[in-house]
Amino acid sequence: MGKTPQQCREMRDAELVSLSLENEDYFLYLMERYEKKLLSYISKISHINLDEAEDVLQEVFIKVFRNLASFDKSLSFSAWIYRITRNETISHFRKNKVYYNGLNQEENELLLNSLESEVDTAQELDNKFLEKNMGKVLDRLDNKYREVLVLKYLEEKDYKEIADILKKPMGTVAILLKRAKENFYEQAQKIKMEF
Repeated sequence: MGKTPQQCREMRDAELVSLSLENEDYFLYLMERYEKKLLSYISKISHINLDEAEDVLQEVFIKVFRNLASFDKSLSFSAWIYRITRNETISHFRKNKVYYNGLNQEENELLLNSLESEVDTAQELDNKFLEKNMGKVLDRLDNKYREVLVLKYLEEKDYKEIADILKKPMGTVAILLKRAKENFYEQAQKIKMEF
């Protein structure tokens, strides 16, 4: 390899993709860059155990490597690899009949704080109630709503990246997010009424 590890770590994704196409050893730097992020994302949308999540991630990296030459440079590499990760995670669900089991406490709080900052105070619910029941609320959401909330508020993706990951127009993403937030608070109200 002609580049030092430090030079590789400072390069943009597109540069590393080009180098990886010339010399597969550079692909390790892309893997290093995305390993923790993608493992976290897999966990947030699936809550499978760590060993299974690592297996899914391994399949992701194999698919990314095999398809690197066909990477659409009009997309950001980040959106492209997240899309592959999403699809591979869904495929894992189908093969193994694994279902979403909820977010951890830290993710619950982060999502709650993010949603709270964007919602009209008239719609707000008691924060302590939501913290205790976040998992129940999220379990009642359709996957499409839960996933868009995770991408926006936990993965901190912008509308364009979410659109690229989900293969949907940005307008559709905006509508999905709006409906996801509405549905979130609607489900939270229902759960509160059950108590």
